[in-house]
Amino acid sequence: MLGYARPSDYMAGALFGACGPAAMLWWERISPSEVGKGGFASIMRLSGFVSLSAAFLLMYSRSQNRFYGWTENRREIDMDMREMTDRVKQGLPLYGKSSLTEYMQGIASRQSRYSGVWLHVMPWFNFVNHPHHGVDTAKYYRNAEKELEAEKRLGSRA
Repeated sequence: MLGYARPSDYMAGALFGACGPAAMLWWERISPSEVGKGGFASIMRLSGFVSLSAAFLLMYSRSQNRFYGWTENRREIDMDMREMTDRVKQGLPLYGKSSLTEYMQGIASRQSRYSGVWLHVMPWFNFVNHPHHGVDTAKYYRNAEKELEAEKRLGSRA
């Protein structure tokens, strides 16, 4: 997901992340907490950590919503086709190799399939390579064949 994040996702996350510490500074200016020396620094550290975590989750969520097709995703579809077609042409497995058994890959797939829907409740990330994406992989092979054919035609003309 992070590789497919757009600059606008990073910008939205950065702006959202800056709001927490900025709000704390503003509130401190309006109504001083009078916590003493060093007290406000720990409040700012906590505010910064929470804001950075929220900013990451916002950025991740925006990127993930495009994979569900809930927002415009033409760029992601094109990037996916290019990446997978290149993997087919290189003879690599489409979704990478995994050291887990087929059963464990299935479990990882089922546990993370709709994790983006519940990201606001419990962040759940999938770090497992598995072939259970619900995608017709034949389109990648057809596209690779077309590209190889076109390359052969161009090579024979030269």
